Amino acid sequence: MFFYASKILGFFTQPSNFIATLCVIGLALVLLNRHRVGTWLVSLGVLLLLVLGYSPLSNVLLLTLTERFPQWQDGGSAPAGIVVLGGAIDADATAARNSLEINAAGERVMAMLELARRYPQAKIAFTGGASSLIEESLSEAPVAGDVLRRFGVAPERIVLETGSRTTEENATFTARLVNPKPGERWLLVTSAWHMPRSIGVFRKAGFDVEAYPVDWRTRGWIDASETFDTASAGLARADIALHEWVGLVIYRLAGRTSELLPGPKKP
Repeated sequence: MFFYASKILGFFTQPSNFIATLCVIGLALVLLNRHRVGTWLVSLGVLLLLVLGYSPLSNVLLLTLTERFPQWQDGGSAPAGIVVLGGAIDADATAARNSLEINAAGERVMAMLELARRYPQAKIAFTGGASSLIEESLSEAPVAGDVLRRFGVAPERIVLETGSRTTEENATFTARLVNPKPGERWLLVTSAWHMPRSIGVFRKAGFDVEAYPVDWRTRGWIDASETFDTASAGLARADIALHEWVGLVIYRLAGRTSELLPGPKKP
């Protein structure tokens, strides 16, 4: 139930979908001679389009997430394992084309391969099932496993979790699979904007991981005053940021994390 509710709510909390819904409802009301309410809704939709599409607000919303965890610094003992969250591989397109197809979060795959090479003794756990609500789709994990083997990673190092559909399931299912031992170092690879929620649910699952953020999308707080050349670029960034902020609130209210905005552990 949580999966379906999160997907439906997630659709409408993405600004591009919300704006389109406002405008459609507004136009329908105008056609039904509810001119005042209809015009107000369309005007609100256009205003949101202009603000989120061109102003720096989308960058600010994203930066409050991406800058929460700093770039990982190597130090101490080598990690026992690396957990990589799915969301970067288009498994259906990969199967159809017989060629690896990755999306804008492809840095997760690049980091996975780099870390597998840098730490040749570490386990590589990829977690990502089929998360589409509308149609039946393939799991990312088997594709990731094929990629790792093609790059020379020994099969015994590879752990594939294929059943998860949410970030919470990523954490709980992977923890059961790898059964981390006390004192072991495990890295968590995901997009920087997704890291606060991810760390929160992994902590809740009792799986102590170190943040290895990638896929930043910005240069840092220097972009807090940057405007966008196209509305589509600003809306795309707003979609990511607002979706993640709503996810943080829902996960906190549902008790799936113990903090609204998890951050690095205090020394």
